[in-house]
Amino acid sequence: MGAMRQADTIATGEGTTLLGVTGLEVVYSDVILVLRGVSLAVPPGSIVALLGANGAGKTTLLRAVTGLLPLHRGRITKGHVTLDGRPVAGRDPAEMVRAGLSQVMEGRRIFAELTVEDNLRAGGYVVRSRAGLREAYERVMGLFPILAERRGQVAGYLSGGEQQMLSMGRALMPSPRLLLLDEPSLGLAPIIVEQIAKIIKEINAQGTAILLVEQNATMALSIADYGYVLEHGRVVKDAPAPELLADRDIQEFYLGVGEAGRRSYRDVKTYRRRKRWTA
Repeated sequence: MGAMRQADTIATGEGTTLLGVTGLEVVYSDVILVLRGVSLAVPPGSIVALLGANGAGKTTLLRAVTGLLPLHRGRITKGHVTLDGRPVAGRDPAEMVRAGLSQVMEGRRIFAELTVEDNLRAGGYVVRSRAGLREAYERVMGLFPILAERRGQVAGYLSGGEQQMLSMGRALMPSPRLLLLDEPSLGLAPIIVEQIAKIIKEINAQGTAILLVEQNATMALSIADYGYVLEHGRVVKDAPAPELLADRDIQEFYLGVGEAGRRSYRDVKTYRRRKRWTA
């Protein structure tokens, strides 16, 4: 099978891995098996895209990484997750943030009643140094000039794109080495999606590794270094992002090009991979 090429470095010890997921199985309520032996790797300084339709298990994978599984009655039954080579099992979300990991959840999850500035300062609650907090704040203002203009405005009155930027800015306040982005393009106009993609590339250029979970395959693969395709809790294909963009099956089922005609990837429920994929 062609999949698992990058993730194999976790098991063999080759290369450098910031985030490593190996043979991961996750069960909800002790009966619902959601992830079925998932492996992937995020090297330092890289952008890795994780693609998949609704229900593929993408959000569950993020919960396993961040320590949020118990809140949703989920648990890891096999495999393991490591950050900098250290297991994340038993570490709570706050500890993961202190270890250098931040997440932007699907749906933005901003504090709508607070101002933009208060939202950002809430994101820096683990930063103990005033100088460090000030530096992080200025970095965010540089990445998102619109937030600088809106800093005193109540966050609930921002546009959808501005709220997404605020959510990303808040996650950057602890100066993470790894940023998890869950569907950052969801519900945004194409021109705003382009802006978000440029900002993601700039965040990465400043040294932050990114795991980008997306249904917008075109956007994700255009900026990623490597990509994984998840279906029904399994990784069914992985390759460098340019290879996935050029793959006929990806074009047909994920980009809406080819025999299947033009369709929205968000409507694709099943990844009907062909036999040649596993040859």
